[in-house]
Amino acid sequence: MAFDVDAYARAAGPVRTDGLGDLNEQFARQPLSEDALRCLRYMHDVESHTVCYLRDLLMTASHKDPRITTFLTVWNYEEHSHGEAIGAVLAAHGEAHGEERIGRLRRSQGRFDAVRPLVSWLASSAVGDDFVAVHMSWGAVNEWTTRAGYARLIERAGHPTLTALLGRIMAQESRHIAFYAGEARARLAASPRARRITRWALGKRWAPVGSGVMPAQETAFVLGHLLDGPSGRHEADRIDALIDRLPGQAGLGLLTGTASRYAPA
Repeated sequence: MAFDVDAYARAAGPVRTDGLGDLNEQFARQPLSEDALRCLRYMHDVESHTVCYLRDLLMTASHKDPRITTFLTVWNYEEHSHGEAIGAVLAAHGEAHGEERIGRLRRSQGRFDAVRPLVSWLASSAVGDDFVAVHMSWGAVNEWTTRAGYARLIERAGHPTLTALLGRIMAQESRHIAFYAGEARARLAASPRARRITRWALGKRWAPVGSGVMPAQETAFVLGHLLDGPSGRHEADRIDALIDRLPGQAGLGLLTGTASRYAPA
């Protein structure tokens, strides 16, 4: 069944934090470890940077399809709310969050950030309409890995309030996955050229979420922490199996390769 974008748009909203109690009290009573907080800082910053990714994507062929732009508009709103919700957890620990962290991250991007939209436009123009298949496939991989990252942080942190909050975020990420993966499968199945270009793009250009904007040492820590051990390797294998089921993308080994690099056994 095709993803109902209009129904999704009507039902969408910011991730809810009601029913979790007073976060300041919850985390004062049981504070998170420094490792968990370091992961949350990364997640907060990356989720809050989504609008900048959207800026670049709207320069591509994806903006021609109103179904996709409807989804992206709502997706951006929900992702922004994920950053705010995680920011509330950081605030409960006396950590910088929200505008303070977001502004610092954006100022750190340097001059190349100003030309990212042009780079996106040039890449899309070179590929043509098959770029949308690349975008949808790339989005599916990123959403699969993001959701898995939250699941692993739940497992490693073992904090009931964080578990409840991240579970709500994961529920929204699951809807994002449904759209991206459904669109990717359909577009890849319809075009041999799209399958070839997407395979090249994922195999040669894909990198873990946030690695293009976050400091390299933070990316290395978060990936090492979340992909470590049997559970981390299981998640990497599971995501690679999902990628294998995208038409023409079997055998890329994106996540097992990432795990081998950042969390060697």
